[in-house]
Amino acid sequence: MKRAIITVVGKDTVGIIAAVCTYLAAHKINILEISQTIVQEYFNMMMIVDLKNADLAFGDMADGLEAVGEGIGVIIKCQKEEIFDKMHRI
Repeated sequence: MKRAIITVVGKDTVGIIAAVCTYLAAHKINILEISQTIVQEYFNMMMIVDLKNADLAFGDMADGLEAVGEGIGVIIKCQKEEIFDKMHRI
């Protein structure tokens, strides 16, 4: 399975989850796990997604998510799971 880690950080506002999920669904990217918290007025979300059926390349997906983030005032980053794991290994 080809998986990626998506993180979303920024000031909380209505529609953040909807915008990210709409983009993913439009490109056939399945959400496997999602966790989100709000601390005071700050929003933080982490998702694990399955890229197996995605209709675009990883780089294009990451750029598209970054653009979605810019449009709604948050920062969205995406990493391949294997790179994320290696970066966070103790």
